[in-house]
Amino acid sequence: RIVLVGVIFDGHDENETEESLDELAQLIDTAGAVEVARMTQRRDSPDSTFFIGKGKAQELKELCLAVDSDTVVFDNELSPGQQYNLEKLLGRTALDRTAVILDIFAQNAHTLEGKAQVELALLRYRLPRLRRGADAKMSQQRGGVGSRFGSGETKLEVDRRRIKNRITRLEQELKELGSTRDLQRKGRSRSGLANVVIVGYTNAGKSTLLNRLTNAGVLVEDRLFATLDPTTRRLSLPGGEPVLLSDTVGFVKRLPHGLVESFKSTLEVAVLSDLLIHVVDSTAVDPESQIQAVHEVLQEIGAGPVPELLVFNKADLAPETAQRLLSQNEGSVAISAVTGK
Repeated sequence: RIVLVGVIFDGHDENETEESLDELAQLIDTAGAVEVARMTQRRDSPDSTFFIGKGKAQELKELCLAVDSDTVVFDNELSPGQQYNLEKLLGRTALDRTAVILDIFAQNAHTLEGKAQVELALLRYRLPRLRRGADAKMSQQRGGVGSRFGSGETKLEVDRRRIKNRITRLEQELKELGSTRDLQRKGRSRSGLANVVIVGYTNAGKSTLLNRLTNAGVLVEDRLFATLDPTTRRLSLPGGEPVLLSDTVGFVKRLPHGLVESFKSTLEVAVLSDLLIHVVDSTAVDPESQIQAVHEVLQEIGAGPVPELLVFNKADLAPETAQRLLSQNEGSVAISAVTGK
């Protein structure tokens, strides 16, 4: 049972924050939890202790008690210190948007590479958030010569070291998996086939489009981040020329940098492609901002210069919006991946 918290900063309005909270509610639903209340506050800048003001934090505590919530989720990124202070004050778990996205990714990763990428992102997120628990004073026994000079490692230090070692191991694993992918890619490039990659906001209909074009049989669900593991299929164009068509993980506004970093090898297919098919959900509240969010991630991974075809999907559900978007974006197309129109 989750209470959502959004902060309206200068240069942003209430509608923008509400829309972002609606998306967060969708993320929470995908993660398997339920929203029971939400709270917003207007601020010039985040409070260094609680992110929201102290009075508002107290108000939040009362709201949590009133609706019997067990977790609070902030739409913004919390620092480890803010998270700790909030949990201490509220007496319940405090998370941020990044933690929710990581949780969904952890549920949806199926391949070896996908699982390794998610675990890496999770560990990078957890490392600065390790805290001294009740057993903080429990140090390991002193040992060996000169043992009277200082105590052994604390539990916290051991945990930190273990996580760092695991991160190093995962990075190595992903490097090796990346090399295998490179060999496969070189094999494909030797075949002389052009690479076409489907990108877009999460739940825009990328997998449905891949299935429609190639009968790929990829899992399609009306939920965020249903696809994490890329699928590549061969597609014969009407003129007879074959191309390789790949699906990618969906993007979302403020996609955590750690995730983009961890998924770089998967997202590399977009960087090395000959054409990007950018699928946009015509039924979205603000399709333009979703297009911008996707462009930001593409720039971050170095796929900005790749030629792009904008495809406005779900045109059967929002014909007017699709028409408007078509007229604003020259050379774009409107489709319904479900009906094939």
